[in-house]
Amino acid sequence: MARSGGKDFVSMNIYEMLEVFSHPPTEFFIFRLHEELRQLNDKAYDPEIISIGPYHRGKQNLQMMERHKLRYFHSLLQEKNLSPEDFVYAIGSLELHACDFYAEPISLDSDEMIKMMVLDGCFIIELLRKFDMEFLRDENDPIFKRDWIFNRLQRDLMLFENQIPFFVLCKLFDMIEAPGNHKRLIYLALRFFSDLLPGTGKREDGKESQGKISHLLGLIHSNWHPSFAGVEPVEDASNKKGKGNWRFIPSTRELQESGVKIEKFEVTGGSLFDIEFKNGVMQIPPLTIEGRTESFFRNLIAYEQYSPDNQFSYVADYVKFLDFLIDSPKDVKILSRRGIIDNWLGDDEAVSNLFNKISDTVSGTSMHFRYADIFNRVNIHCSQPWNLYRATLNRNYFNNPWAMIAIMARLVLLLLT
Repeated sequence: MARSGGKDFVSMNIYEMLEVFSHPPTEFFIFRLHEELRQLNDKAYDPEIISIGPYHRGKQNLQMMERHKLRYFHSLLQEKNLSPEDFVYAIGSLELHACDFYAEPISLDSDEMIKMMVLDGCFIIELLRKFDMEFLRDENDPIFKRDWIFNRLQRDLMLFENQIPFFVLCKLFDMIEAPGNHKRLIYLALRFFSDLLPGTGKREDGKESQGKISHLLGLIHSNWHPSFAGVEPVEDASNKKGKGNWRFIPSTRELQESGVKIEKFEVTGGSLFDIEFKNGVMQIPPLTIEGRTESFFRNLIAYEQYSPDNQFSYVADYVKFLDFLIDSPKDVKILSRRGIIDNWLGDDEAVSNLFNKISDTVSGTSMHFRYADIFNRVNIHCSQPWNLYRATLNRNYFNNPWAMIAIMARLVLLLLT
């Protein structure tokens, strides 16, 4: 009988465990990164100065900004003549919905969760407002007095794990500025992050629907996109299955040796991702590389990898494209001389290593790779006999002044003869 009772207990326990799966799966928006992704460069995903949301809350190295959160909240209460209760009650009604946004269990109780969302959310909104309107800043506010603090805040507020739901920010913005004016909030956020972007993008400047935005990182991704966003990739006519039939291209140095010209491409209204190849000329928009660039790209790629839509991974595709172009510091030097890479790191090898390592973040090759058509056309161009012959002449003779002199001397001798 005891053994039978034990089986009944185990069965009931399994039923309780299965109860979680009686409803359709919840769509999460804020995740903890899996270990395989983190181990490639753990620091690129960790905040340096401020914790937003529950995942990094309480870390010792992030405590300095907790005092600034309280200072901003105190000045906000005085400016708007509001009380802490006003914000607590407003956010309290959103707590359960906010918890559903996080894929990992949250260790905070209900009161701590509400307090965290109020202080973190109000700090973000006040930071955006003070950045846009200088008259709101305190005279000795260290955030705007010291560039290193401000630059790290820009970086930390777009980290994949360092987010709170965007609808929480909208609710707080309704109380601080004007109810329902969420386009203004989007505008302030995009303006705040504009210095962080390493190149031009087809930003919509607030036209994105608030209901489609999950958090600040998602806002950056949806408003910094290529001209081809929303357009299906061009299918390879030689591939009956349509997608995924493409081969790698050589590095920048090898492309030049094969007769491909590489030029800087700047066009009004264009985007960093809008790369073109026509008549043997590859045009690439300029890209700025600085200390925060790696973290910026890595977190956007992480956002794409955790997204349910695997067809909008244009940041990952772009980074993969550059990884093929950049095999060594020599390739970086060529791209820098062409004005395509603006290297603030100052070291060509550092830039080369950056892209070679970031590309390890991209798992496999996309069946919807956006640059597949360009890759195919480049390979066709490089394989044509005349282009190979011309590239050989350029490499062996016309790039060598002594070889040129010898050729001219032979021609003169031939004519005299």
